[in-house]
Amino acid sequence: MFDDALTRQTPAFEIARALLDGFNRHYRLFSETNRAAKQRFEQADWHGQRQAMRERIEFYDQRVRETRTRLQDEFAAEALPLETWQQAKLHYIGLLIDHRQPELAETFFNSVTTKILHRSYFHNDFIFVRPAISTSYIELDEPPGSTYRVYYPTLETWRETWMQVVRDFDLQLEFEDLARDAADVAGELESQLGSFQPRANFQIQVLANLFFRNKGAYVVAKVINGDRQTPVALPLLHTSTGKVQVDAVLASEDDMEMLFSYARAYFLVDMPVPSAYVQFLRSVMPGKPRAEIYSAVGLHKQGKNSFYRDLLTHLRHSRDSFRISPGVKGMVMLVFDLPSFPYVFKVIKDFYPEHKKTTREKIKSKYLLVKRHDRVGRMADTLEYSKVALPLARFEPELVHEMQKFCPSLLEITENDGVQELVIDHAYIERRMTPLNLFLKQAAAAGEPEAIERATIDYGNAIKDLVAADIFPGDMLWKNFGMTRQGKIVFYDYDEIEYLSDCNFRHVPPRDDDAPASAEPWFAVGPRDVFPETFGRFLLGNALVRKAFLEHHSELLDPDYWSLHKERILQGAMLDVFPYEPQRRFVNRRAVQAAGAGPPSAGARRPSRRR
Repeated sequence: MFDDALTRQTPAFEIARALLDGFNRHYRLFSETNRAAKQRFEQADWHGQRQAMRERIEFYDQRVRETRTRLQDEFAAEALPLETWQQAKLHYIGLLIDHRQPELAETFFNSVTTKILHRSYFHNDFIFVRPAISTSYIELDEPPGSTYRVYYPTLETWRETWMQVVRDFDLQLEFEDLARDAADVAGELESQLGSFQPRANFQIQVLANLFFRNKGAYVVAKVINGDRQTPVALPLLHTSTGKVQVDAVLASEDDMEMLFSYARAYFLVDMPVPSAYVQFLRSVMPGKPRAEIYSAVGLHKQGKNSFYRDLLTHLRHSRDSFRISPGVKGMVMLVFDLPSFPYVFKVIKDFYPEHKKTTREKIKSKYLLVKRHDRVGRMADTLEYSKVALPLARFEPELVHEMQKFCPSLLEITENDGVQELVIDHAYIERRMTPLNLFLKQAAAAGEPEAIERATIDYGNAIKDLVAADIFPGDMLWKNFGMTRQGKIVFYDYDEIEYLSDCNFRHVPPRDDDAPASAEPWFAVGPRDVFPETFGRFLLGNALVRKAFLEHHSELLDPDYWSLHKERILQGAMLDVFPYEPQRRFVNRRAVQAAGAGPPSAGARRPSRRR
């Protein structure tokens, strides 16, 4: 019915066609950027790789604006009757029958039409509140191996199979020693798998395209044997001589969740059928929400759409209320959560304390900086929403009062199908973590000095990773960092964040003995001046914290440390920050073995996080 001549002449069909044209152009440009990542990796074009990732983030909104303008210019879209929009959606569904990215195309339809229609029409008659096209069997008519390749090793060919897995990506680079790397991979996986007997279905499934991020390329696979499935990721890195090597083996669900963490930047990966890649990744990370996987592979708008559907489903099946989040209240952000839902909602306040020299636009620009930047596993990703409508009855009165007091300009109470809703004009949503100040307080109360030491050490590691990524957190207080489920320290308060290379790190000048005593500085301070020697005054009041910090990270109190890294960044250096511990790198293991010390013990102090 969607192909007859009369149907194709209707405005509704032409609108549907224009919307799909806009999406197809977006995904073509998105895919071209992803495919080019392989050549950039081969050429060691690290700055080009980072720039491509930043530019790709803007593609979606650019295509949405173009398509909206086209609809307005060609169809006077804002004046069209509602029946036309309903028909346009039906035609659009018909156009997606044989499409390979239907779920993304549906989201694109929503993104454009919600900028034209009033919010009262944001329901399934006009937009895709629920998906219309299944993605479960898109690949049935595709050539074998379009999403993943399958290998059938034996115990005798186990090592050679891993050599073939890597070769099949056809990297135009010489390997330093692929046979050695394959033996390391095979040996490491044997230790992970233990003694086993190959079953009839013994196989390795490998996603057909590499995942690129910063200076690394990643093979993503799984080993299947009987009813056991083991995830595998192999990082490929350049050596100092310009060759390439397998750097480590990641072989657990926790490893994969760290690799695809919401605290890391988005991968560049060519995905003709994105839902098939997401399905594969979910099979090795079953505990990770589909929304986070879509975001991790660069489809952050689809991640937002999937997340919002998850939120609506959760609200239908829960009864608890939104509350003010536990912890120290922010000066520029009002933060609330739903106890049964593992995310927090952050709203920029209308006014701030006098010493906070900022504006709403400045704060939004800081969050955009983080969105575009390499987050190196240390900065939480945020989902940014406009016009978030939530049932008013699910808000605690104290929270409503707090919001009406601190951010009234962003609130509107409306009614939808007889239900009162609180509409928030602009909000950020991010994964809930345990605030680090609360964690340290609880650990102290429980008499757990080891937990305090581990958290303090990883806090310092987090700062150093941010330094390597050209980020100065601004406000380094414990309350601005959180602890993830895996025990990783992550920064999440961005209103004072700056590029490290824009800061001026200074020693505190000596005080004139004749100067009157005062809490105020006795020297001139510029807007970008930072005095690391003063950090300890705010951070190291706890004796256990102070001891661990000074033992492992005393250089963070030295302005010269910060200035040295600033100079390296200004000279174009890109430092390595790995999504796995340094002792897992084959190069470090070989160095230890060459020194005759044997493999590093589990209790040994971790080596430096950087080469």
